[in-house]
Amino acid sequence: MKIALMMENSQAGKNAMVSAELESVAGGLGHDVFNLGMTDENDHHLTYIHLGIMASILINSKAVDFVVTGCGTGQGALMSLNLHPGVVCGYCLEPSDAFLFNQINNGNAISLAFAKGFGWAGELNVRYIFEKAFTGERGQGYPLERAEPQQRNAALLNEVKAAVVKDNFIDSLRAIDQELVKTAVGSARFQQCFFDHCQNQDIADYVRSILD
Repeated sequence: MKIALMMENSQAGKNAMVSAELESVAGGLGHDVFNLGMTDENDHHLTYIHLGIMASILINSKAVDFVVTGCGTGQGALMSLNLHPGVVCGYCLEPSDAFLFNQINNGNAISLAFAKGFGWAGELNVRYIFEKAFTGERGQGYPLERAEPQQRNAALLNEVKAAVVKDNFIDSLRAIDQELVKTAVGSARFQQCFFDHCQNQDIADYVRSILD
């Protein structure tokens, strides 16, 4: 699995720690981890609005399979990612949230709070969240006797979202302020991850047109 980490400006100072924990856990399980910033407060400037655009492009193009993100409370990033087609983001404050999202909702992104409640041993909480998010087979249900209706409802939720978002994905990107999109795709790390792994030529052509 290819996993992208993306953090916005207010929590950029924690990126090195979060990236190290994610690489230790997910990399140790054989997943590929891409740290797309912000790596510090002087990096290519991103807000949680940009994170949603980045995640949608990466996931819909199949450049990555999963996104780890967050902001001060985790709420802004959560809402930003869930605005977009094809992205199902869960809210994880503790390891049990990650386990239940993994097993019941089986989405493709998680949002963490990197400021609210982030005190002593915060790095341990992050590590254990990643362990529960990426360990074991996904979508098995919890408790197991509820597996069948949970799997059915997760699939139905994806169908409802696809029905509500009727526009072509690239048309939906074009409907956004193009300066927001240009900033979202503007960093060298994003571009390398995207162009190296993108599996959708139309989305690749659109991103190139924005950068040109």
